[in-house]
Amino acid sequence: MTAAVSTAPQRTDAPHVPAATPAGRGRRPATTILVTGILAVVAIYFLVPVYWVVVAASKTTDDLFGTNGFWFGNTFALFDNLAAVLTYGDGVFLRWFANSVLYAGVGGLIATYLAAAGGYALAKYRFRGRNLIFGLVLGGVLVPGTATALPLFLLFSQLGLANTYWSVLIPSLVSPFGFFLCRIYADATVDTSLVEAARIDGAGELRIFHTLGLRIMTPALVTVFLFQIVGIWNNYFLPLVMLSDQDLYPITLGLNNWNSQTDRLPEFYELTTGGVLLSVIPLAVAMIVLQRFWRGGLTEGAVKA
Repeated sequence: MTAAVSTAPQRTDAPHVPAATPAGRGRRPATTILVTGILAVVAIYFLVPVYWVVVAASKTTDDLFGTNGFWFGNTFALFDNLAAVLTYGDGVFLRWFANSVLYAGVGGLIATYLAAAGGYALAKYRFRGRNLIFGLVLGGVLVPGTATALPLFLLFSQLGLANTYWSVLIPSLVSPFGFFLCRIYADATVDTSLVEAARIDGAGELRIFHTLGLRIMTPALVTVFLFQIVGIWNNYFLPLVMLSDQDLYPITLGLNNWNSQTDRLPEFYELTTGGVLLSVIPLAVAMIVLQRFWRGGLTEGAVKA
């Protein structure tokens, strides 16, 4: 018996399925080395100052100037320095810390909410003058805060609000950059058909914004909130112009006040370095806690292949 040979024509139009390639194939080693090197340099640029602050805060005044700046001194005085920071002047540092939390926390939250509301409105509603408003906001992004500090001081002086909490808090409620970012993000992520479906179901505009808009815009809101917190927390010039009462100082102004006394009282070096270390901790905690919202935003809308 002979084996039967099929005479059916062979298909030549079958789709070609490429073989799976291991991850990373095709990437040049030189590119990987270059990117890794750049990231390492950037990491060192940001981490070295923090490392120096930790080391400096653990030294006495003599060790601060008599030993290597990037290594610990002969006496480990970190806890003594931090205790001195918290107890000096009847705990004035804690008051400065609370003031900074008030300015940055309340100002950051309200500024983020206002930026989200304004950005959502410009993205989802069509009305005359919409582009003009957006252009004015972009112009506000280009104006530095130092240019508006003196006019704001004159205005608040006439209103009787200078040297009060309001003089620092009210200007912190406006974020042109946050407004711009929320407008772009809402336009790209909040689907108009979803908004229309909510309207058909009988939801009001405020409910749509709070239940749909804010949730979809969460990654952008976290970004705006962090930028606003860092900007307000590190703000020095505006409180310097507005405030004269030491009890209203934020941390930045209070630490500068201590640093100005180091020439006649060297022990203020220990207070200043210890205060700087404590002032960095809230920003680091905020970054660590809120970064999960960024990761969640990166995977929104993804589908499984």
